Amino acid sequence: MQTTTATMQEIFGEPIHVYTRAQAIEDGQLIDVSTTAREAGIVWPVALTSAAWADCVEWTDQTEARKGYAGQSESGRLWDVVWMLSIAVRQALHRGLDASQQPLYFSLLRTPTAGRGVQPRKVTLKFIVGPSDNGRPCITVMLPSED
Repeated sequence: MQTTTATMQEIFGEPIHVYTRAQAIEDGQLIDVSTTAREAGIVWPVALTSAAWADCVEWTDQTEARKGYAGQSESGRLWDVVWMLSIAVRQALHRGLDASQQPLYFSLLRTPTAGRGVQPRKVTLKFIVGPSDNGRPCITVMLPSED
C-alpha cells in the first residue's frame, strides 16, 4: 500500500486571488508598527488592524480640542499598545501558549477618543501569530471582534 501526500495546490489548483499582508498595509487595512515594537523587544514584524489603531492609538488635534486635554499623543498611545503586547508575548512564551494556534488576549488602559471624557478605560485586544508574505512569523493585533 502506497500513500501519497498532495499539496493544496495539487488538489485545488492555483489560487484565484491572494490578498497579501503588504497589500493590506499599503491599503491602510493594517498599520505596520514593527519599528516601535522592536523598541519594546518584539523581534517579529507587528501590525495593527485599522480598527485597533482607531480605537487605541489614533489621536488627532480635533480630539485634543474636543477633550480639552493635552495628555495624549499617538506615539505615546502606540507605545502603550506595543509595550502591553510585549508583556503578553513574554507571558505567553513563559506559559507555553502558542498564538499561532489560537488568538491570545491582552488589556490596557486608554483614553477613549469618542466623547469628552478623559478617564482611561480598559480595552482588550487580541493578537495572532501567522506567516508573513515571505512565510516568516509576524504578529497581528486586532479588536476581539475581528478575524
